[in-house]
Amino acid sequence: MAVPSSLCPPRSSLWRGLLAGLIAVALGAGPVTAANQSVQGAKKDDGGYETQAPTAILIDAESGSVLFEKNADELRAPSSMMKLMTVEVVFHLLQTGELQPTQEYRVSENSWRYGGAPAGNSTMFAEIHSSISVDNLLRGAVIQSGNDSCMVLAEGIAGSEASFVELMTKRARQIGLTQSTFGNSTGLPNPENKMSVRELARLARHIILTYPEFYPLFGEKEFTWNKIRQTNRNPLLNSLAGADGFKTGYTKEGGYGMVGSAVQNGMRLIVVVNGLEDADDRASEAKKLLEWGFRNFESRALFADGATLGYARVFGGQTRYVPLTSANPVRVMVRKNGSDKLIAQIVYQGPVPAPVEAGQRIGLVRVWRGPNVAVEVPLKSAEADPVGSTMRRAVDGASELMIGVLRAGMAKL
Repeated sequence: MAVPSSLCPPRSSLWRGLLAGLIAVALGAGPVTAANQSVQGAKKDDGGYETQAPTAILIDAESGSVLFEKNADELRAPSSMMKLMTVEVVFHLLQTGELQPTQEYRVSENSWRYGGAPAGNSTMFAEIHSSISVDNLLRGAVIQSGNDSCMVLAEGIAGSEASFVELMTKRARQIGLTQSTFGNSTGLPNPENKMSVRELARLARHIILTYPEFYPLFGEKEFTWNKIRQTNRNPLLNSLAGADGFKTGYTKEGGYGMVGSAVQNGMRLIVVVNGLEDADDRASEAKKLLEWGFRNFESRALFADGATLGYARVFGGQTRYVPLTSANPVRVMVRKNGSDKLIAQIVYQGPVPAPVEAGQRIGLVRVWRGPNVAVEVPLKSAEADPVGSTMRRAVDGASELMIGVLRAGMAKL
C-alpha cells in the first residue's frame, strides 16, 4: 500500500506498507516541498532523445543517476561485453590478495583450441602449453578481447571454466546483479549468457568505483603478444574526447553492442547499447548518447549528507518513528535548463521491529524522472530506538492486527 505523507512524522496511525513517504521535487523552482500525489500522475518523459539501439542506457558514474533508458531491463546475449564480469572476478581476487599479477597460468589445449587462433574468434594468440602471467592475460582479455585469455584465467583460477562460471554468478549477486546469468567466461554463444544493459552499466560503474587502480587498463590502446600487435577494439577511444573504456561485443544472437565511458569537465558518464545490426551504428549510437548527456545534463544535490529525508514507523519501540538519512549526499543528474520535475519516494518494509540501531539500513530513497527511476540511494536510521514498554508493544500489536483485518476486508471488495 502506498501511503502519501510529508517529511515530518505523521500524527495519526498509518496503513502498514512499503512506501513511507512521497515527495514531489521541482529543481530550480525553490526549496523541496511535500506533495500528496502519486508516481502514476507524473507526465511521461521520453528523455528528449531517440536511439536506434533496441536496448540502451546512459548513467552518471558518480551517483548512478539514469539519464536515459530504453528497454533497459530486457535480457539479451551480452556477447564479449560479458568479459567485464570475468575481469571483475579477477580484479576482486587481486584486490583481496588472493591472486598476484605475476601469477602464471598454463594455456591448456582446450583454451587454445576453442578460444585461441584455431577457433577463428577474437584471441590474444596464446601459444598452447605456454605460461602467461595474470596481468598479461588481463590485457589480452580487455584490449584484445581474447577468448583464450578468459578461458586460461578461468581454468587457472577455478580449475575449470564451469567452476569459474559459479564464481562469476556468486560475485554478480554480491555486487547487486540479480538478473544476469552466465554459461562461460567469454561471452561466446551460450543460452545461459544473459544480461541487461542496466546490469552491464551497474557492472561498469562498480568497476570504476571499486578498482581505480585497474580501470586504466581499459584505456590502453594496443597490446602486443606473441609478436602480434592488436589495437583496442573500443572505437570511442579515438573518436570521443575523454573516452577511456570499456568493451565491445558481437554475436549473431546478441547483435552489436558496447559498454563505453568517458569523462568531460569532471563528469563521467557510462553508456551501454546492445542489439544493433552494424558495428558502425554501435559506435555512433554510443557516441551520440554520451555527447547528448554531456551537453544537456549536470549533477545537482537533492539532499545534503546527513540530512533527514523522512521517518520510518517503528513497531514495539520507545518511539513510534525514527529519522532516516543517507550515508552520502543524494545527487541526481538534471537538465541544465532546469525543466526536470522529479518525484522522490522513501521506500521500506515496515513497520520496523524494535530494537532499531543507529546506522541500521532501512530501505532507500528512489527518485523518479517521469516513468523512469533516475537514482536509488540506501537510507539508514539516524537514531537508535530500544524496545519499548509492554504497553507500547501491546498497543502496536493491536494496531497492526486491526490494520491486517482492514486490509483483508478491502482485498475482498
